[in-house]
Amino acid sequence: MKALQLLMILAATAGAAACTTSPTGRSQMIMVSDREADRQGNVQYRIIKEQTPRAWDAKTIRYVNCITNEIIDVIPEGPPAPADGWEVTVFDQESINAFALPGGNIGVFTGILEVTENQDQLAAVLGHEVAHVIARHAAERMTIGRVSGAAGAVGGAVIGTGNAGTLAALGLDLPFGRKQEDEADLLGLDYMAQAGFDPRAAVTLWQNMRKKNPGSPPEFLSTHPSSLTRIERLNERMPQALALYEEARAAGKRPQC
Repeated sequence: MKALQLLMILAATAGAAACTTSPTGRSQMIMVSDREADRQGNVQYRIIKEQTPRAWDAKTIRYVNCITNEIIDVIPEGPPAPADGWEVTVFDQESINAFALPGGNIGVFTGILEVTENQDQLAAVLGHEVAHVIARHAAERMTIGRVSGAAGAVGGAVIGTGNAGTLAALGLDLPFGRKQEDEADLLGLDYMAQAGFDPRAAVTLWQNMRKKNPGSPPEFLSTHPSSLTRIERLNERMPQALALYEEARAAGKRPQC
């Protein structure tokens, strides 16, 4: 009876929280405030900076900041965008990665600079990462983590197994992550186009990524869409992005980073 009551409370809480929508109109379940998400993002960013060596090459830092600033200039103002601006750190690490955290924290690893062939391709990466923040994906994932943890505890009480957490991850967390990645791709494509970067470079970037990672895990067990799926969805969005790109170019937005 106690387990059933917990399930009912969990369902009611989740239902009450699912009252927001993302920038693309997708329904979101968020039980974490922007303030809390920012606090967590700031903590994680501080830890990463303490544990990861920085790049000090002035030309590289100017290049990354130039592209980032062009992207930031076109994103919607107000929460969840940080009121005090964004901080960008270039890390001297071979990882092919970049990230953006709530609170206005952006990190770029030098490894990604070896894969992105030009400013447009790096703009695709940064547009995608910033889109995660603007769409409140971190707060969503924090919410899902809390719900999954509660569901795992309830599931253990109901079915008497230690695998409830794994089942929750496969059934709830991972598919939800793919939706976030898809959304960040599409929003990021719009952001880079509005900033005057060629959105077609996003497709080229993922084609290159696919060549470099031919042994990626099956999409079913990955929070990231497969490269082929990603490319297909980007191409579907491309007419809209190209229209934004042409408008930006006509308005004089021609980044030279």
